[in-house]
Amino acid sequence: MRPLSEPDIRASFVNCSKGEAKRIALPRDLAERPWPDLDFLGWRDPGTLDRAYLVAPAGDELVGITLRIATQQRGFLHRNMCSLCLTTHPGTGVSLMTGRRAGEAGRRGDSVGSYICTDLACSLYVRGLRTPDAGGGPRETLSVQEKVERTRGKLAAFLARIV
Repeated sequence: MRPLSEPDIRASFVNCSKGEAKRIALPRDLAERPWPDLDFLGWRDPGTLDRAYLVAPAGDELVGITLRIATQQRGFLHRNMCSLCLTTHPGTGVSLMTGRRAGEAGRRGDSVGSYICTDLACSLYVRGLRTPDAGGGPRETLSVQEKVERTRGKLAAFLARIV
């Protein structure tokens, strides 16, 4: 993924108003992000525990979405799998994230949800640059590039449901 600027990010949001996009707290470490290893930029809102944001390339454009994180109480022994990167995490390492659909459907209150790594670091897990606490996922024979392509495909399908 190419490095993104603040204007690029703010202009990419499709499921919120322009005013809401202007008020989104952007990550402070944009310059330090490992851009070549990212399939999307994802971050949690530091001021609100139940909000997250995701910006991904879609063809020649960027698509940004706002997400709500379902609150959950899970013990460390409980495990869930991310639907994007197929990494398993203990406890609250995977969260149900829902995004309001774009356009008229979103104004009616329609939303789409998916179980995603709570830290939104799917790209790093797939490439083996980060490992989840106590686990990791099923043993796979796919190459890293095949896992990256699978994750990108799952991400594109999720974004298409919102857009």
